[in-house]
Amino acid sequence: MRRTPIVLALASALALSGCSAPAGQRMQETAAATAPPASGGGGSYAVITHGAPGDSFWDVVKNGAEAAGKQYGARVTYQGDGDPAKQSQLIDQAVSAKADGVVVSMANPDALRESIGRAVAAGIPVVTINSGAGESKALGAITHVGQSEDVAGRGAGEQLKAAGVTKLLCVIHEAGNVGLDQRCKGAEETLGGAVERLQVDMNNLPDVTSKVAAKLQSDQQVNGVLALNPAVAVAARDAIRDAGSQAKLATFDLSADVVTAIGDGEILFAVDQQQYLQGYLPIVFLHLYKNNLNTVGGGLPVNTGPGFVTKDNAQQVAELAGAGTR
Repeated sequence: MRRTPIVLALASALALSGCSAPAGQRMQETAAATAPPASGGGGSYAVITHGAPGDSFWDVVKNGAEAAGKQYGARVTYQGDGDPAKQSQLIDQAVSAKADGVVVSMANPDALRESIGRAVAAGIPVVTINSGAGESKALGAITHVGQSEDVAGRGAGEQLKAAGVTKLLCVIHEAGNVGLDQRCKGAEETLGGAVERLQVDMNNLPDVTSKVAAKLQSDQQVNGVLALNPAVAVAARDAIRDAGSQAKLATFDLSADVVTAIGDGEILFAVDQQQYLQGYLPIVFLHLYKNNLNTVGGGLPVNTGPGFVTKDNAQQVAELAGAGTR
């Protein structure tokens, strides 16, 4: 069967999820070689997330989106705000500017329902990412890119159980984020022990360290800590040291500091949802939709995880994390 350039480009983009090399550069070069022409220009796409600039996780999402925009000659604007009302306003602004597509993370789907509805009603394709997979289709998005938080949480719980954890502290850093609660619930399902949630403010990391340390000192039955963010994981590592605790620590998501801590044996593992792909793939999908009316996923999410970074593969991932692509 004859393969068109469009098909080759999509295959190249999807291959990113299984590649490992100094991969960042090599994968982009391979994809660029087969990229379809940007008919009538590469388009203008707005990426609007609930992660503020400067956050190690969301900076990688931004890097992925901008890399795809550069590849396809598209204009990509990235804006992040943890306030759902402000995020909704940014979506409305993208609609007013007649963006060719909108990428949005839905930590609070109900708060964004109306603004996403206005984008869909205006004929602007929407790709949701990261959080809100269960509501994505109902809100009219053409696809969702991310990981199943329930599945990822269950995987984390299984590994923590195997490591001997019997009482787990699950540290939630964003109130109202449905995905974070799903992670804790998933871990609770498979751990087979008690799971207690601790609400913290990740904008005050010293306070995170203090609160986690206080909990470990007051309840010495807690022998495991699950962070849901890499910056919070580093703060929790410091808390375990301060408390003189032997609690085992795991986290969701990567940063260079987390990968180093895994290599040093301070963190057991990180659940890796490959956030670079959550920025990169939506721009590819929107470009293909704009120029060829392609849709991806068949009504199901496009999963970018979960994978697990452990001491066994931390060294391989470290260079990529430092380069901003993992």
